Amino acid sequence: MRGQDKLRTRALPRDDLTFLSYSVLVLVGRSGASPHDFVQMMRAGRVYQTASPSQYYAEPKRLEQLGYLTSTKEPGKTRERTVYRLTEKGLDGLRHWAHEPAAFPGVHGEPPIKMLAADLVGEAPVRASLVAMRAEMDSLRAELDLADDRAETIPHRAKYLHLNHRLSRRILDCYEEWLTDVERELG
Repeated sequence: MRGQDKLRTRALPRDDLTFLSYSVLVLVGRSGASPHDFVQMMRAGRVYQTASPSQYYAEPKRLEQLGYLTSTKEPGKTRERTVYRLTEKGLDGLRHWAHEPAAFPGVHGEPPIKMLAADLVGEAPVRASLVAMRAEMDSLRAELDLADDRAETIPHRAKYLHLNHRLSRRILDCYEEWLTDVERELG
């Protein structure tokens, strides 16, 4: 066992399922997917990204060891790739998880922490840093437009993807309103 694997095993009991675990199980979906596919899906839906690419390579292996996924080797563009598929245990895990109340995600990330730094570093740099997010937010809106178009290519998930995209747009709108407050109050 490599050092990193030992650390991961000690840090997380082997049978605990995390939000990342459920994310991987959901991304495997009906057709199966490889870790590279997970990373591509998360990059395409950057607004939803919850983990680093390396975690999307490690977590499926752990879930397979626990019996939630199986894997096969399939030809890839340049080399063989590992494709994971849900087992009945994996599907049962998702069914159980779906019945649990969803936890409010909280407000994470740099913006609220940068705001708290204003009394230490000054309002002007914090204001400028936060207002600069608007360019990224415009990019995220454009990505959501593309994601809405792509959703139609996955008919069994299109309705759910569109609902998530509407939530993401509303969150972006809330940040836009907040940035207007930041500009006014830190002006």
